[in-house]
Amino acid sequence: MGYRNMQECLADLEANGHLKRIDAEVDPYLDLAAIQRRAFRAKAPALLFTRVKGTSFPMLCNLFGTRERLHYIFRDSLPAVQAVLDAKADPVAALKKPWRALPAVPGLWHMLPKVRRGSGGDGGNVPVLECRCKPADLPQLTCWPMDGGAFITLPLVYTEDPARPGADSSNLGMYRVQQSGNEYAPDEMGLHYQIHRGIGVHHAQAIATGRPLPVHVYVGGPPSLTVAAVMPLPEGLSELRFAGLLGGRRMELARAEGLPLPALAEADFCISGHIMPSPKPEGPFGDHVGYYSLTHDFPVLKVDAVYHRKGAVWPFTAVGRPPQEDTVFGDFIHELTGPLVPQVFQGVREVHAVDAAGVHPLLLALGSERYTPYEAARRPRELLTMALHLLGTTQTALAKYVLVAAHEDAPGLSASHAPQFLRHLLERTDFARDLHFITHSTNDTLDYTGLGLNEGSKLIWAAAGEKRRELGLELTGPAADMPPLPEGFGDARVAGPGLLALRGPKHTLGRNEPDPAMEALAVALAHWPGREAFPLVVVADDAAFCAQDMDNFLWVAFTRSDPATDVYGARAQTRAKHWSCEAPLVMDARLKPFHAPPLEEDPATTRRVDALAAPGGPLHGYL
Repeated sequence: MGYRNMQECLADLEANGHLKRIDAEVDPYLDLAAIQRRAFRAKAPALLFTRVKGTSFPMLCNLFGTRERLHYIFRDSLPAVQAVLDAKADPVAALKKPWRALPAVPGLWHMLPKVRRGSGGDGGNVPVLECRCKPADLPQLTCWPMDGGAFITLPLVYTEDPARPGADSSNLGMYRVQQSGNEYAPDEMGLHYQIHRGIGVHHAQAIATGRPLPVHVYVGGPPSLTVAAVMPLPEGLSELRFAGLLGGRRMELARAEGLPLPALAEADFCISGHIMPSPKPEGPFGDHVGYYSLTHDFPVLKVDAVYHRKGAVWPFTAVGRPPQEDTVFGDFIHELTGPLVPQVFQGVREVHAVDAAGVHPLLLALGSERYTPYEAARRPRELLTMALHLLGTTQTALAKYVLVAAHEDAPGLSASHAPQFLRHLLERTDFARDLHFITHSTNDTLDYTGLGLNEGSKLIWAAAGEKRRELGLELTGPAADMPPLPEGFGDARVAGPGLLALRGPKHTLGRNEPDPAMEALAVALAHWPGREAFPLVVVADDAAFCAQDMDNFLWVAFTRSDPATDVYGARAQTRAKHWSCEAPLVMDARLKPFHAPPLEEDPATTRRVDALAAPGGPLHGYL
């Protein structure tokens, strides 16, 4: 059986060496987040801090810090999860060989939430309602120096459809919650939810009826709740049902007097409130793309009550430039949902949101090209349909660069191996036909490269057919004969097969302005004898950093560029509204004045954490 609550999970982890208690006092202002990031990099155990400055509640980090620990936590239920998802992915196969679906049977029972009556105030038989406290009593975690205040980083935000209340119409999402700072009163918190999130539908319906939307923000509870809150689940499968399936236990809800929504009985904390009519500034916050998300108006949660169980534990994480703990979540999601991809996206065999590139900026997809099998030469046709489908539904709709290749051209190719995939694409791309821009589109809320908040462009880059070119591995022969470049450009570095990084002058133009210097660079490169060997050139502030490794290249290239504004090319032209060029394609991946600043560790914090990790320190051997 799975864990009923967080306390059972922690007891098991500690007994088996997966958790360590830290009894020295630690500061939730910057120090704890820095510890979490370093604990993740060190593949450390989960860390339970029993003495946290400013709060009486212990704080837990790195619970999901390794793939091995994630699999250990859900070891008993994973066969049932896989059987259920496989049956959903291929119901015909499940009917033909029903014995393969037998592990799913207990999982189906666990997917049914159970509701019990409780009493508000004193908790009754509902653990999460046993005690009450003030918002200021909760742990106040600040992760980065420029953050606008303290944030809840593993919140489970629960809402229901105002028109159809009940668990089946519920949404459980992980939307960051700002506890302090900006213009918040002591009983207010910022609720930052991005576009394309389930809570948005509920909020819109509440606004239409003129009523405030009730919200519960849970922290802690069975670990399966946290994973369910970040899962891109297929339509018709609620997060509560999936949490029961993954956790190996039915999720327990309690209807209690005075609560507008049911309580998740085994959670550690429940912050109960409602969304106020007018938004307020929220942020900045050091985000998972590797930059700060800036201050913008977002909904405000009016806190009516804060409940917690006896012995409550406050789990947290810290995000930043990948990889971080949420990378493990992403890998786990890919592992579980991979079989569902062909069912959700017809013709698509595999998708991969590239973590090193900040997830949403870069999506790789592998599909079948079956529209015109009678043609002598394969070209992207069905691949374009698939790419548009990916941009039309689920979380893949937030992708900025969608790179698509045909399985038939290389049956062993995988979308999960970005360097190999990029090489395959560059070898086959016809730059006259294979680039398709979508302008003035909705973009990820955390992406500041486009026209404004939630707005930018997208590029579908689809290639199919035989190899067109041999990619260069070093700047020798014709590739070394680079023509004179415009002032400020230079320091050419090979970043990988066919990939070149160039240093560019500091960017000083405004948003959405074409850069004459970049256009002059593209003209110069049109006369480069080695341009076919290096068909992708990325201009960066620091070419050496960009070319140092593939993670750096992917992060710089795809998080610092907007396709419609920042993509140039040799002999570029627009005919019949289609933009095309010849090799090389040139991307402007310099930091622009309107971009959010990248995250940088605070030196004083680093020194304090170094001292904790030094020989004789409480964290020695873990960081």
